Amino acid sequence: MLSLPLFLQPVVKLTAQFDKLIQGRLWLKVLIALFLGVLCGILLGPDLGWVSVGAVKNITAWLALPGQLFLAIIQMIVVPLVLASVVRGLAANNNPDALKKNGIIALLFIVGSTAIAAAIGIILALNIQPGSYIDAGILADTHAAPLTSFAAKGFPEMAELPNKVSALIPKNPLASMASGEMLQVILFAAVLGAALLSIPAQQSKPLFDLLGALQEVSLRIVSWAMVLAPFAVFGLITKLVANLGIEVLGGMLVYVLTVLLGIVLLALMYLLVAKLTWPGPLRQFIGHIRELLLLAFSTSSSAAVMPISLDVTENKLRINPEIARFLIPLGATINMTGTALYQGVATVFLAQVFGVDLSLASYLFIVTMAVAASIGSPATPGAGIIILSMVLEGVGIPAAGIALILGVDRILDMCRTSVNVLGDVVSCTTVQYFTRSAPGTAQTVDDSPDARQAER
Repeated sequence: MLSLPLFLQPVVKLTAQFDKLIQGRLWLKVLIALFLGVLCGILLGPDLGWVSVGAVKNITAWLALPGQLFLAIIQMIVVPLVLASVVRGLAANNNPDALKKNGIIALLFIVGSTAIAAAIGIILALNIQPGSYIDAGILADTHAAPLTSFAAKGFPEMAELPNKVSALIPKNPLASMASGEMLQVILFAAVLGAALLSIPAQQSKPLFDLLGALQEVSLRIVSWAMVLAPFAVFGLITKLVANLGIEVLGGMLVYVLTVLLGIVLLALMYLLVAKLTWPGPLRQFIGHIRELLLLAFSTSSSAAVMPISLDVTENKLRINPEIARFLIPLGATINMTGTALYQGVATVFLAQVFGVDLSLASYLFIVTMAVAASIGSPATPGAGIIILSMVLEGVGIPAAGIALILGVDRILDMCRTSVNVLGDVVSCTTVQYFTRSAPGTAQTVDDSPDARQAER
């Protein structure tokens, strides 16, 4: 056998040790990809100027291809997975009273935490005053009309409310699935699940088994997509940093830090709730969800990581399937606490920039609108900007201010998506805690892949 040159032997040994370290640790692979993506983005970005703008555009477009494929595969499978999960989650529960209790507790938790998040954002912005560090004159030539075209004119009129409510029921479920209207899909699945509950088990079993097979097939496709996850993270982060540049963050640093501080406080609040409602140690809880939060950070989409959220809650946190399969899709659609916090900070920030005095009624409007607008908003990247335009118009702040925060919105979108997904998981632990006398046995259960496969 040919022996390696002496100078290559340490490299080979180091490579073998590195492979052993990351084997079976997706979170570590994602974290390394995240770091390398930031580094590569800085090298390609406008700050150093080593590569021409045209070349950077071509390079980052190809580097982002695995990320686009990853998102496309997940989005392809998310609608059938949500449909199967919600229907099975409802139909598997033979106790309608328990189902009603689950929904009420979840709704109270989501609405309450969203209102608290918006209030935290407002309080932080009022105390830190990030708007005092920005000169409104830089917005003189800014045009943000295309963004504000999506904005609603405050609250709908009372006469319009019946139409708004009836529009939530999908007249054509297949069209709602094709267009990705997740709230309508969830409502259709809820009606289907309730109907399955109301007929004899012998008649509902064929459809129930079919949806079970659909769910397992969907999760298998997700497991294939996860192979692309580190490459997806690397490409998406490289493209973001290379096109944005570090310099853009300089002038908005105080605003960015204010939002990040609020997100950290919100995450700590969720972890405190998890410590009280999940039977295992908090360190183990964080270990189970770290891959999920890293992927949520990288993709900026609650919907994109919904299949992984379901897998984590059911197989790692040992949440009841009837709770997880109902609340994870619902939470990804209406639980937008990170977005609500961001709206609170951004609205007060822009009010300070433009010198707009906000009354107590304005602050109450911000909180109320943050809760109302988050329900049914798309769980996709950039949705926060559309919701923010609604809030700004309602309190009389010029919509041109959106252009000011647009440069850093992508980074903040990644952070708030992570805390949104954390909220989805904690809502499951909370509902299970309040609806079960024995909340779980997560500390002692065998969590190995072989054990999970045997359980299935």
